[in-house]
Amino acid sequence: MSTKTKSAFVCNDCGADFKKWQGQCPECGAWNSIIEVRLGPTPTNRSAKFEGYAGGASGNKVQTLAEISLGDVPRFSSGTSEFDRVLGGGFVPGSVVLIGGNPGAGKSTLLLQTLCFLARNMSALYVTGEESLQQVAMRAQRLGLPMDKLQMLSETNVESICATAQQIAPKVMVVDSIQVVHMEDISSAPGSVSQVRESAAYLTRFAKQTGTVVILVGHVTKDGSLAGPKVLEHMIDCSILLEGDNDSRFRTLRGNKNRFGAVNELGVFAMTEQGMREVNNPSAIFLQRAEDPAPGSVVMVMWEGTRPLLIEIQALVDDSHLGNPRRVAVGMDQNRLSMLLAVLHRHGGIMVGDQDVFVNVVGGVRVMETSADLAVLLAIVSSFRDKILPQDLMVFGEVGLSGEIRPVPSGQERIREAAKHGFKRAIVPIANAPREKHAGIEIIAVKNLQEALEAL
Repeated sequence: MSTKTKSAFVCNDCGADFKKWQGQCPECGAWNSIIEVRLGPTPTNRSAKFEGYAGGASGNKVQTLAEISLGDVPRFSSGTSEFDRVLGGGFVPGSVVLIGGNPGAGKSTLLLQTLCFLARNMSALYVTGEESLQQVAMRAQRLGLPMDKLQMLSETNVESICATAQQIAPKVMVVDSIQVVHMEDISSAPGSVSQVRESAAYLTRFAKQTGTVVILVGHVTKDGSLAGPKVLEHMIDCSILLEGDNDSRFRTLRGNKNRFGAVNELGVFAMTEQGMREVNNPSAIFLQRAEDPAPGSVVMVMWEGTRPLLIEIQALVDDSHLGNPRRVAVGMDQNRLSMLLAVLHRHGGIMVGDQDVFVNVVGGVRVMETSADLAVLLAIVSSFRDKILPQDLMVFGEVGLSGEIRPVPSGQERIREAAKHGFKRAIVPIANAPREKHAGIEIIAVKNLQEALEAL
């Protein structure tokens, strides 16, 4: 008698499961994201215990909070300060790190460099499922990396990977990538929701019980987010995205989730012939301005994780030949641009409703905070009036709907960063104005948008 195959319907965006298929997920609102997942037989080896070397988890006994040891979490460096910054200070034993990025962004290159550095002092294992061992060896030879210490394995079966790792006992293991590995008792194809979820759970359990740092490489979707079920991001300890256009030599490493450090930390790398090289002063790169000043350009200080970054905001205002003028924002929220234009008309007296407005954040950086509001408006006014703003001017501040200039966090650190790079004037919210004068920089504190426009 044949047994009926069981199946479930799972949303590929949020991970919610349902009894039947439907066009829209009621949990997250995504359309056409629910797929059918065929459930395999009940697994027998899913509760395997990984033992044999130090770092494993303790027994499952109940403890009070006071009985738990609060010793410092031991970390070890990845070899690059920018990578360590995003990780929160280095790798934590037993943690699971997920690194995603577009094809060609440099994920495999960065991890190969990191493991070759770590292999000199500890046991490291690089598991490749997408590339052959010869391809990885050719890349390492081309980059001039030491090849005598790093251990390599070409395997896609998760049980075999963990069994081999248990014999080798590495401190760090890379699985490239989570979308190509599979488990034997799951009947669906590699890359499906069930395979990715169960494979990640198996590898996470291996990391926690053995104290191994497991680094998973993940694919991304068309909108740049990590592919696979959303539950994958809940399993791991640290989620990192490597961003950058193929025509640009700079890559940004941004932390989206980190249980052992700050979120939204930013690390900057340069893709060279010798691999990924860290950039210790990103502000100097993002401020490579044109020799001839032009209207519509102003510099602001954004806060990324635990450090300030100087970036350039550009705006272009031009006569529109369309019935509905365009509003294009690259590197920031387009809805916020429309709101700022309404504030500019109502409280600044400048009407650009019949103009095409284009705003761009130079360098491919995406501004997620509201401190760029004032800089965007002043750049728009500069382009609209065809007036060049001073090259030594720096601006930051949040603009409210009533036209007030609201303070932003870490204002003093932003001002010090601008002064360090030679800026002479700064337009800041009055609540962020320092009590004492900064040497070499003039602070112009403003309360509302009208005062900021008059300060120009």
